[in-house]
Amino acid sequence: MRMAAPIYYTADLARALPDDGNRYEVVHGELLVTPAPRPWHEELVARLLEALRGYLRREPVGHAFGSRSDISWGPYVRVEPDVFVVPLAQARSLDWSRMRELLLVVEVLSPSSNRADRFTKRRLYQEQGVPVYWIVDGDAELVEVWTPEREDPAVERERVSWRPTGATNPFTINLRDLFRPI
Repeated sequence: MRMAAPIYYTADLARALPDDGNRYEVVHGELLVTPAPRPWHEELVARLLEALRGYLRREPVGHAFGSRSDISWGPYVRVEPDVFVVPLAQARSLDWSRMRELLLVVEVLSPSSNRADRFTKRRLYQEQGVPVYWIVDGDAELVEVWTPEREDPAVERERVSWRPTGATNPFTINLRDLFRPI
């Protein structure tokens, strides 16, 4: 019996998939499909985006975006980070294809994204030299902090900080505030 050839997805194939509420991403040809997130996921994304945008108004070293993006580093890669920061010049282009230098990436875990966020996308962000990658676990109320050279994360349970190049002060968020009930 002959096995069917595996399908290697491209960013363009993922872009052509239906707008059905799922998130379609591709990492090294592997299609990652994530259903609509839980409300808690969306609340954490909104809180992080709001806090980062406030910080970046005071420290104008970049611009923060949330979800529904189209970040690609080649034909077999397309991701939509939950929250990310790019340099101002790239953000001002208003063109996803010019936003390739991610200064910070944040993924908020969902049951359906756990493997992809912790392994597949983490490795991609490390390979691309993203200086800081946070994995926010809203259920465990902690943040894993990854950098390109780390083989294990730093696990933060009280606060998490980020100091981008060119900033006078760091961005710090108290995790008790981040994970407070609605």
